[in-house]
Amino acid sequence: MEVKKMNVESFNLDHTKVKAPYVRLASVSEGANGDKIFKYDVRFCQPNKEHMEMPALHSLEHLMAEHIRNHHHTIFDVSPMGCQTGFYVSIINDGDYDAFLQLLEKTLQDVVNATEVPACNEVQCGWAASHSLEGAKEIARKMLAKKAEWKEIFA
Repeated sequence: MEVKKMNVESFNLDHTKVKAPYVRLASVSEGANGDKIFKYDVRFCQPNKEHMEMPALHSLEHLMAEHIRNHHHTIFDVSPMGCQTGFYVSIINDGDYDAFLQLLEKTLQDVVNATEVPACNEVQCGWAASHSLEGAKEIARKMLAKKAEWKEIFA
């Protein structure tokens, strides 16, 4: 199958060759004033084989987006992938991969220890009825259990 080169970095990744879970530096973008944004692909599920159910993914998004900022001051964004297999995490001016792995571990441990989903109400969330704290915790536990594999991206 011939694959056309695309503008979006992840569309150029051969999803049949990766081995989830993994954490990879997907891109580095430089702003006009020299700031750099480091975008990490945090893959929880094997593409086209498994995915996170939406209520659990939604709660994991809230939990990670809130808790990661307790451990790092230049988090730019935490975004779920539309394919429901992972998240993109972007950080300004910090490209230390090993430090990011430690940050992710702390954040996922926060998820496992959480007693509620932050901003899980109709005032702060656009679909407050679609959450699962226990589902998010289970995803975090599975990811943490495979921490030794996070650096192994390709099968």
